[in-house]
Amino acid sequence: MPPAARPLQLGLDTFGDVTAGPDGALLPDAQVLRDVVEEGVVADQAGADCFGVGEHHRADFAVSAPELVLAAIAARTTRIRLGSAVTVLSSDDPVRVYQRFATLDGISNGRAEVIVGRGSFTESFPLFGLDLRQYEALFEERLELFVRLLGEGPVTWSGTTRPGLRDQQVYPKSATGRLRAWVGVGGSPESVVRAARHGLPLVLAIIGGDPRRFAPYVDLYHRALAQFGHPALPIAVHSPGFVADSDEAAAERFWPAYKQMHDRIGGERGWPPLTRAAFEQEVRHGSMYLGGPETVARKIAATVRALGVQRFDLKYSAGPLAHGHLVRCVELYGTRVVPMVRELVGD
Repeated sequence: MPPAARPLQLGLDTFGDVTAGPDGALLPDAQVLRDVVEEGVVADQAGADCFGVGEHHRADFAVSAPELVLAAIAARTTRIRLGSAVTVLSSDDPVRVYQRFATLDGISNGRAEVIVGRGSFTESFPLFGLDLRQYEALFEERLELFVRLLGEGPVTWSGTTRPGLRDQQVYPKSATGRLRAWVGVGGSPESVVRAARHGLPLVLAIIGGDPRRFAPYVDLYHRALAQFGHPALPIAVHSPGFVADSDEAAAERFWPAYKQMHDRIGGERGWPPLTRAAFEQEVRHGSMYLGGPETVARKIAATVRALGVQRFDLKYSAGPLAHGHLVRCVELYGTRVVPMVRELVGD
């Protein structure tokens, strides 16, 4: 059964896409990183509940160490939750992941959280000397160890993908006594059940199609939690979108940058180029939350009601879309979209 009523959380996610400057040229990574910190500060001031930063190891994204970016944001904010979107646990060491986010939790006075997952790219595997043939085993074992670490007591563990631990304490401890952790999934039943088996909240990355098609996964997660003897836990949705002062302005600003990003990644994966008709279809009926504040708020509220989720995170960055437009999106999301969604869902 779904968790008892709790306040709806409305957050923002960015992958730290390398953006364009006023002259159209791509900015250096250092400037993009500083801009992401500024966007996180604006999100806190505007009223968003959470701010997530993705991890990538590619030329088109500036953030490979989200914890450091989040720590910089933590030093300039007081309220907003700060987390990853996602941390690629398969190619990282669970002990170091835990230590870095427990450190962030201390710096932020208990506002840290981590969303672990396998990510949508594989560049980190060769970068860190890992074998892609162990893709499944790496995530399964490292998630198991990470969950053990969340208990903040002595850990004994053994596996095949890293040295084992015997009655080992890991420091620092979190500020809250248990680090908030989620599992991000792309929508396979096996991934949903795995999250339930480990007793971790679930983040559904819905990046295309009608979000209502994920309702069976929501039901599966609740049933699996009950079967494994875990209490009801929250579910979040992560989807792309963008807010501007009007629907027309949002489309005009977002479309060129989004197409550029989509076609660059799609060219690596064998996707056809994105057409304007397909983009507009996704805006009208799919999982693209694009438009003025009222349009975006109504669509988010509809998804929250349809799936019965407790959190929605808007992934607002898109390829070279300029920092100034991103800041305005963050401002509108926090000051106008968030209160409208709460009113619409009666939260």
